[in-house]
This record gives sequence, C-alpha cells and structure tokens, in this order.
Amino acid sequence: MQTHDVVVVAYDGSELLDIASVTSTLDLATRLDAHPAYRVIVASVAGGDVRCDSGVRLRAHARLSAVQHADTLVVSGGLGHVRAAEDKALLRHLRRLGEGARRVGSVCTGATVLAATGLLDGRRATTHWWYAADLAQRFPAVDVDAAPIFVRDGKIATAGGVTSSLDLTLAFVEEDHGAELARRVSMGLVTYLQRPGNQAQMSMFTRARRPDHVVLRQVMDHAVADPGGDLRTTTVAAQVGVSVRQLTRLFHDHLGESPAAAIRRVRLEVAASLLTTTDLTLSQVAARCGFSSAETLRQAFVTRYGVSPRSFRRTHTSARPAWT
Repeated sequence: MQTHDVVVVAYDGSELLDIASVTSTLDLATRLDAHPAYRVIVASVAGGDVRCDSGVRLRAHARLSAVQHADTLVVSGGLGHVRAAEDKALLRHLRRLGEGARRVGSVCTGATVLAATGLLDGRRATTHWWYAADLAQRFPAVDVDAAPIFVRDGKIATAGGVTSSLDLTLAFVEEDHGAELARRVSMGLVTYLQRPGNQAQMSMFTRARRPDHVVLRQVMDHAVADPGGDLRTTTVAAQVGVSVRQLTRLFHDHLGESPAAAIRRVRLEVAASLLTTTDLTLSQVAARCGFSSAETLRQAFVTRYGVSPRSFRRTHTSARPAWT
C-alpha cells in the first residue's frame, strides 16, 4: 500500500512535545482514513533510546543511516539542539534525506540543526522567539523571522516552538488530504482548526519579558494601556521623571532599541490585536493606536509584518492555513 513516509529526527535533549505533536497528529489522520496513510518513523543517529528534555527516554524506530528515503523529514527541537547541530553524522544524514524529500520541516530549535546542514541558506525561517536572535547570529545566511508560528519557503517549513508543530502538521495534512480531513483531525485533538502560519507566536503582553528597570516598565505599561496617547519621547521622559537622553540610553541598554521604536512596536502589536478581535475600520484602529491615518498604519504594518492590515485581518479570520 502506498504511504506518506515521514521521518521524525530525535536526539538527546529533544523536546518530547515537539515529536509527539507531529507523530500523534499524523497517526490520527491515518486512523481517520487518510489515503495514502502516514507511516511515521522516529530516527536517531544511534538508533537506540534518546533522552528527552523532560527525562523521558524515547526509543527510536531506526538508525538514521538505515533510512533511505523520506517523503517528509521533520527535525525536532529541544535543549540539546546546539550539541546536535555539531554532530557531523547527524548533519550528513539530514542533508542526504532532506535533499531527496518532498517536504522538510523543523520544530522550534530544530531550525538550528536544520540551519547547520545548509538547507536553510537563503531561505526565510522561524524558530522559538527565545532563540531567534541566536539563530540569526550563528547562521547569517538564513533570513530569520521570529514572529510567525510557522513559515514555509519552498519545500522547507519551520515551526516557531513546541505546540506550533501541531499547526504545522495540520497544515501538512490539509496539503496532502484536504481541509475536511484536517478539520476532523483537529476536532479529534480538541485543538484549533488551524492557526494561520503568519499568526504571531506571542501576544503583545507576553512576547518579551517585561523590562527589569522600573522606568522602562512604567513607559511600556503606559504605552500598552494608551497606545493612542501622546507617547513622544519628550512627553514620556517627563512623565517618568528622567531626561530624554537618560531615557534613550535606558532603552538602548535594556531593550536594544530607541524609545520611539519600542513604542511604535507596541502600537503595531495593539493594532494587530484590534484587527483580529474587533470590527473596527482601519481608520478607527489607526486612531486608537496613535497613527495619523489608515495609510500611515498600512505603511508601518507592511514594513513590520510584510502584509497589509487587510490581508492580516483576512488570514486571521480564515479557517484555512496561510503559508507565509
């Protein structure tokens, strides 16, 4: 019987949920009569047990050297990703299988391992937002975007972190078997039908750790609470009782950006939230978020997110996945 052969690659320090979200989703798709069915193999370099982040030991089905072909190749993430990215045997087999696969994916920090093979060179990719800066620094040939929950560039797809592997795998199921089966699988898993790939990994309230410095916390909390207010650097500096020069230095030292850039980011994140949770017009969203017009919001939105506000709203209210 014809099958979709899926190879999920694990290593010591893999995140069990990265693996299980893929394997369980595809197993359910098969039990719900996917044709061709999925045949999933968990493979490791040694072919034996791997010790996951949580301490659980997972038995691999096969040694990577024994796997001759993968229709879909998925590299898991986990705290062991740096060490795995230095394993020459692992990288050699990933390159071999990846070059012949119809589709290649990574979950979370699995993007680090995939990048080490060279397969991500010249491509747009994502990883867990916590590790995105490190990935970009280590592999400058990769166009790293920390915002989306998953990204597809050609035949290679990368998922942002942990449960985003579920969204990515549901998108694989829809690509292979259609939207109805993907809907039935998501219902069986008691999860979202599918979050669009370009949905942000983190909300504006949790995307980054709140600044340790009390002055910066005051400024950022005020910006989130009143994004349409007067948030000029001179104004907020006076409100928190510091000079413009000191406030600018604090932002650069603690957040790596200017006060104006940080506030603009907050305004755009609030705008994105309003676009997906309200029926406000673009002009109303712009006014609430401190933009002078709908066109000014559109230009800023395209610059930051790569899509127009209208397209962003449309993809976030669609039941179909949006590769980004």
